[in-house]
Order: sequence, then C-alpha cells, then structure tokens
Amino acid sequence: MASSPKEKPQAVELTSLTPQQLTSVKKQLDDELEHLTNSFTKLRAAQVKFQECLKTIRGGVDAKVKGKAILVPLTTSLYVPGTMADTENVIVDVGTGFYVEKNTKDAVQFYNGKIEELGANLKDLESIIQGKSSNLRVVEDVLRQKVLSGSGGGGSAS
Repeated sequence: MASSPKEKPQAVELTSLTPQQLTSVKKQLDDELEHLTNSFTKLRAAQVKFQECLKTIRGGVDAKVKGKAILVPLTTSLYVPGTMADTENVIVDVGTGFYVEKNTKDAVQFYNGKIEELGANLKDLESIIQGKSSNLRVVEDVLRQKVLSGSGGGGSAS
C-alpha cells in the first residue's frame, strides 16, 4: 500500500529551520497542547460527574428513602424540595439535553460504560499529550541552541 503525502506528514529536520520557523512550530505545538489539555480536563470532569451519578444511585436511591423529603437539582446551583416517589427507576442524562427513564440496574450499567469509555479516551489523550510535550521540549531546545549560537541556520528563500 502506497501512502499519499496528505496521509502522512513529512519529517522535517529541526536544525535546518530558522529561529522564526522554529518559533512558529513552537507556537503551533503550544496551541495544540493547550487544546488537548483543556479537552483532557473536560473529559476528566465528565468522568467525575458520571462517578457522582453512580454514587448517588447506589447510595441515595433506596427503598428506605421512598416518601422522604429530598432536594431535587434543577440546575447546578438551584435545588427544590421534593419527595422520592419511585426508588426503582431514575432519569438518566444521555447527553445533548436528552433524558431517559431507566431502572437503577440499567442506569448503573450505563454510567459504568460511560466511565470506562472516558477512561480509555483519557488514557489515549494522555499519551498524545505526553508526545506533544516531548516534541515541544525538543523544539524549545533546538530554538534555544539557535538563539544562543546566533545562528540563523538553514537559510530561507521566502
């Protein structure tokens, strides 16, 4: 199988780049790293949210609380008083503003699946972030060497 140039970027010898080109590469890597780190943080927050949902189902939806007063969240900061009417079923946020009713066993399975899926995504993203960080350190080292030596290196024909 032959691969076209669009499928795989060509490797560039960093020492052949000018300090301006290296600065541009560094900025691109900084931007990518910032975006990936923000994505990692958001995925981790989603995973924690699902873990809290599991904790709530396991600890709060019980026959002992049926008919007792509870606080029902309307938003992240607004709660209203209510009573637990059904301890067998819960409303599950399945994403993009859609909610479905599930029995507690199915809800636990749903949240466990989401937690595992996010865990795998976080692991993959973490290795990508480590690779980008490593690339950034190499670019910074080459740029530092060029600046210290006063070398423009690898002339540019712009």
